[in-house]
Amino acid sequence: MTKTTAYVGTYTKGDSKGIYRFTLHPSTGEMGEVELAAELDNPTYLAISNSKKHLYSVIKSGENGGVVAYSLKESGQLEYVNKHVSPGSPPCHVSVDSSDQFVYSANYHLGTAISYQITKNGELSSPVSIMEHKGNGPHERQEKSHVHYAGLTPDEKLLCVVDLGTDKMALYHSNAGQLSLHNEITFRPGTGPRHIQFHPNGKFAYVNGELSSEVIAFAYHSETSTFTELQYISSLPADFEGESIGGALKVSPDGQFLYASNRGDDSIAVFKIDLDTGKLTLVDHTPTGGEFPRDFTIDPSASYLLAANQDSGNIVQFSIDQATGKLTKTGVEIHVPHPVCLAFL
Repeated sequence: MTKTTAYVGTYTKGDSKGIYRFTLHPSTGEMGEVELAAELDNPTYLAISNSKKHLYSVIKSGENGGVVAYSLKESGQLEYVNKHVSPGSPPCHVSVDSSDQFVYSANYHLGTAISYQITKNGELSSPVSIMEHKGNGPHERQEKSHVHYAGLTPDEKLLCVVDLGTDKMALYHSNAGQLSLHNEITFRPGTGPRHIQFHPNGKFAYVNGELSSEVIAFAYHSETSTFTELQYISSLPADFEGESIGGALKVSPDGQFLYASNRGDDSIAVFKIDLDTGKLTLVDHTPTGGEFPRDFTIDPSASYLLAANQDSGNIVQFSIDQATGKLTKTGVEIHVPHPVCLAFL
């Protein structure tokens, strides 16, 4: 594989000006110089279309927040297409369906999930559906709904809307972008569910509890559009003392391992996935080489894991042992101010 391009979403405080990009050479591990790809406020989550022609980002625009569309140029630069914003805080998550027809966003502060249609040339329509969540939980950060993720199941029958504030995941049907409630999954009180990731086989799913620092494993039954809870397992070392919250989680492309970041312990937990049952077994914890690992990603060659440490402003590269899943620091890292999301082209 020749070099590939990655985009970095950031908080635009301090030195950050927007979305950055860099290249990775999988054969050598070399990471190219960091460049500004687009200037905008608080592009804290990014999604790249399946066609690789467009990128969608969270955006803050004055007192408004919403989603912005860019076209991806051969140079790697981003060219503005359009945006849709409304009064209030910006969303925290954005995703796009496999056919590049719809974009979905999740708003932590407003407790909403919004769908948009993609029209000609990657443009975003005005919102098709806006679903507002209500409720709370026992933790001090669960005073109201905090929707943290909105993304489709692998069969694209359901939109999974993960709500940290209410300890629930709402499952919606999306009919031409029109959302209607199918069912809800309730987590243990105080879990604070953040994101969901599916196994490549489409049969298992994993949710990380931001507040409880756990991973919750599920079986997903496509034929009935239902989930069966399998397991709760801590992502922290057994001897950890102090404050830590869950960050990102990802399944390796071969489906053998799951990784989860701990913000506070500043580590990535490595789990082995039982391919028969979907359950997890802890393998290792690896320090991320920085502070507050908000996100991480696995490169398209599956050779490297890149950890984005938000508070120390560095993206640290690890090689992945394909047999054990364990991570080894390669000594390669780059600096991006306040990185919060990584997306490979």
